[in-house]
Amino acid sequence: MEQKSIISITNLTKEFPVGKGHFTALDKVNIEFGVGEFAGLVGPSGSGKTTLLNIIGSLDTPTTGDAIVMGQSISKLSHKQSALLRNHHIGFIFQTFNLLPVYTVYENVEFALLLQNMSSGERHKAVMEALEWVGLTDKEKSKPSMLSGGESQRVAIARAMVKKPQIVLADEPTANLDSKNSHHILQTMKKLNEELKVTFIFATHDEKVMMYLNRVVNLADGRIVSDERVMNHVKAQ
Repeated sequence: MEQKSIISITNLTKEFPVGKGHFTALDKVNIEFGVGEFAGLVGPSGSGKTTLLNIIGSLDTPTTGDAIVMGQSISKLSHKQSALLRNHHIGFIFQTFNLLPVYTVYENVEFALLLQNMSSGERHKAVMEALEWVGLTDKEKSKPSMLSGGESQRVAIARAMVKKPQIVLADEPTANLDSKNSHHILQTMKKLNEELKVTFIFATHDEKVMMYLNRVVNLADGRIVSDERVMNHVKAQ
């Protein structure tokens, strides 16, 4: 697997105001992620994993230190530049599926492409390819209310992948799924990771997710307490 760095985080601290003081969510974090990793930020609620994921995704900025993502400093990006980074290079998957209920599966996936300069034909090809990746081409005209939880999360994966991002950030993506659907979703993401060399980073405390990770980064109280490579992780079938 390639090890070229795609994310580099240096002395990153994130503080949030609380009353007259502040809460330190991340405390001098240093870490790098390479191309094609399938890594997890693991820790209890309040450990800082979601905050770190949000900064990598340019949804938030550090208080001090820096995060270099795709060669760009998150601290120095304008709102427009942050949006361009997200729209073209980063896909997001959340524990709540965040599908638009009035739109079809096709339209929900296509939504991620509307801010890009693509023709309708190019968008159609990309959407159908993404739905094929997750095995839902037969659901393109269905509304979210007609889908199961597992199918809804697969649509969310297709929406994240349709723009062919280099990085996918997944925040507790299996939290609302049963065991069978969780493994189906994880197999889908693992296959995309292995075939397309997309870098996946999870924020999770789900043991099922950890079985698939090739790297586990444990956080506690805003600090990295361990960073381990996993050799016997579950591979795509």
